[in-house]
Amino acid sequence: MLQRSFHIYKESFRGLSRDIWLLSLVMLINRSGTMVLPFLTVFLSQVKGYSFSQVGWVMSCFGAGSVLGAFLGGKLTDRLGYYKVQVFSLLTSGVGFIVLGYMEDIVAFCIAIFLVSMLADMFRPANFAAVAAYSKPENRTRALTLIRLAVNLGFAVGPAVGGLIAASAGYDWLFWLDGLTCISAAGFMVLSLPEKQLPVATTVVQKGAILADIPLISPYRDRHYLLFILLVLINGIAFMQLFSTWPVYLKQELLLDESHIGRLMALNGLLIALFEMPLIYMVEKKLTKQQVIGAGTVLIGIAYLTFNLFGPFAAVALLSTLFITIGEMLSLPFIAAMAIDFSQDERSRGEYMAVFTMTYSVSHIIAPNLGMQLAGWAGFEALWYVMLAFALIASAGFISFKLKAALPKAASHDKTIPEVSEEELEEVLGI
Repeated sequence: MLQRSFHIYKESFRGLSRDIWLLSLVMLINRSGTMVLPFLTVFLSQVKGYSFSQVGWVMSCFGAGSVLGAFLGGKLTDRLGYYKVQVFSLLTSGVGFIVLGYMEDIVAFCIAIFLVSMLADMFRPANFAAVAAYSKPENRTRALTLIRLAVNLGFAVGPAVGGLIAASAGYDWLFWLDGLTCISAAGFMVLSLPEKQLPVATTVVQKGAILADIPLISPYRDRHYLLFILLVLINGIAFMQLFSTWPVYLKQELLLDESHIGRLMALNGLLIALFEMPLIYMVEKKLTKQQVIGAGTVLIGIAYLTFNLFGPFAAVALLSTLFITIGEMLSLPFIAAMAIDFSQDERSRGEYMAVFTMTYSVSHIIAPNLGMQLAGWAGFEALWYVMLAFALIASAGFISFKLKAALPKAASHDKTIPEVSEEELEEVLGI
């Protein structure tokens, strides 16, 4: 039994390129400094003394900056390439996090966090494009999972260390450490990971015919993709409570301190780092993407329901963490893989990935504001029931979602001009 488990674990990592491993190390360095966001709502409400309503608006500014950053990141990825965008984002957001720690006035904090999230989230569509460039279609889900492994391994370190630092030395250090790790990740990427040159789509001449440039379809006109994005949004609103109302509930209702909350978040990252890759390796052979995502989304809803079922006891926080961790492992990698599957033309991949990452950014706008406002108005019990309903709706949608059997229209509209003579062909080509 032990030998079989080891074999499955080893096989789950086989076939991934060296570049994917290096990209994962970049993410590990970056995410090891994730200390500001996990404690931001606690910092604003408990240290700064902002009301729940004010905290909700600050987090919505974070989400609004994230939307703009994802949009700009996608546009720049298609024009400048995924590599330059990632390096720029890491460097500038690193400086931004350091500056953010010195903001005192709530208006200044809203403006600063908008800019920081904009710079930081330019990284995401470029990173998805990099994964597509460095991986093969047959192992893309596992490549994404390896990236998530690095992210969550870093997430196991960042919040745990951040919680200890916040409880002992104060919150000011969190902003500096978060910023310096972003800058360090940019330096490591430049020194160790080469940019992979992608072929540029051009006019092709073959057998006396001219194959015109493949016309692109905008993701904003791809109705099938937009339906998928709607489901991602509903899923994201439920999941993003983990970074907004969930830690506030643990602090205020369960009376857990920052170090305890940090350890729970670290457990989330550690479990994902240890078990997500073999779990994905096993379930992707037996179930469809839609079925796995549906099951994972339901578990995210159940994670919030546990608070209502068992009451405000500290032990319930551990149970909730386990449910949301398993749900995240089952849903998020396959959601990302489905998003990349829609963007099979590298010329528009940045824009497709921008829409995908913008959806999670919109979740950052809606989720904390909705969650904090609802918790302040009707209480946390009502909030958890609403989030369960969101999860069930998203799950039903994903399970019934029909994937296209063929390539997206943008990759299937080859236009072939009828046969031409050699003289006409030379005239067209200018030779």
